Amino acid sequence: MEALSLNREKDNMKKSKYSAISKKFIKNFKKYWGLYLLLLPTLIYVLIYHYYPMYGVQIAFRDFSPSAGILGSKFVGFKYFTKFLSSYRFWELLKNTLSLSIWSLICSFPVPIILALMLNQFKHKRYRSFIQTVIYAPNFITVVVLVGMLSIFLSPHTGIVNHLITAFGGESIHFLGQEKWFLPLYILSGIWQGAGFGTIIYLGALSGVSPELYEAAKMDGATKLQVIRHVDLPTIMPTIVIMFILAIGGIMNVGFEKVLLMQNDLNRGVSDVIATYVYEIGIQQAQYSYSAAIGLFNSIINAILLIGANQISKRVSDTSLW
Repeated sequence: MEALSLNREKDNMKKSKYSAISKKFIKNFKKYWGLYLLLLPTLIYVLIYHYYPMYGVQIAFRDFSPSAGILGSKFVGFKYFTKFLSSYRFWELLKNTLSLSIWSLICSFPVPIILALMLNQFKHKRYRSFIQTVIYAPNFITVVVLVGMLSIFLSPHTGIVNHLITAFGGESIHFLGQEKWFLPLYILSGIWQGAGFGTIIYLGALSGVSPELYEAAKMDGATKLQVIRHVDLPTIMPTIVIMFILAIGGIMNVGFEKVLLMQNDLNRGVSDVIATYVYEIGIQQAQYSYSAAIGLFNSIINAILLIGANQISKRVSDTSLW
């Protein structure tokens, strides 16, 4: 009897909680109905182009045949997941994917933060704007153009980099044809292209710092490094945490286009990643179910990493995505 009464109390508490939430939502909707109306087109777009296509995810669990359709194809369960996990390519692909992602995260994540902190201390507005424009401009260059620039500048015969190396008595290097150069080139080109965008985000967060804090630090005799440590960094720390969580959540999503464009037969040993393997299996070999299973596996790992990073952040600090 006591157990039944406790369960009833819990059910009543849940019902009252849900009713309170629904009442609050209705109240907010009546108050901010205009904002919800503005949100409606975006919501419809997300539902149509991001959630409705998830209907096709079941291809990963079926032996898909285009003539039979999705529902008409035979259900095979986790057959293709098992096939991928037991494949001799699995560990190679996973190693290459994690290597590119983790090293890119380690090397590129701090760069925008450092640039933003440095630019924030730069008081000359005209030079500051010029530098900000210069570092942000590469963000507008497409991946195709970026890789084309790499091919031209690093060409073993006509590239300017090899001309400089040979001018100083060195030997010409085929950068894109050697596996040891693929990772550094991928990371450095990514930093050059994407650092400016991240810098803008952190500069926006730094613009919210009260001038009174800087005046107080100046009155106390704080140096620039002390101002950065005790004023700037605490201000942008929530933004840093959010950006880091998002980066962790996409750690398995190596830039497919860039890797594919930089890839050739000479560097394939380190440039073959899960994303390029999905392209090879799904598009070139038309193994739709197998490629869908690999892509779904990749997405599940990303989701687990995102949720885990968010929970750790929530326990360690007061900042999280939800």
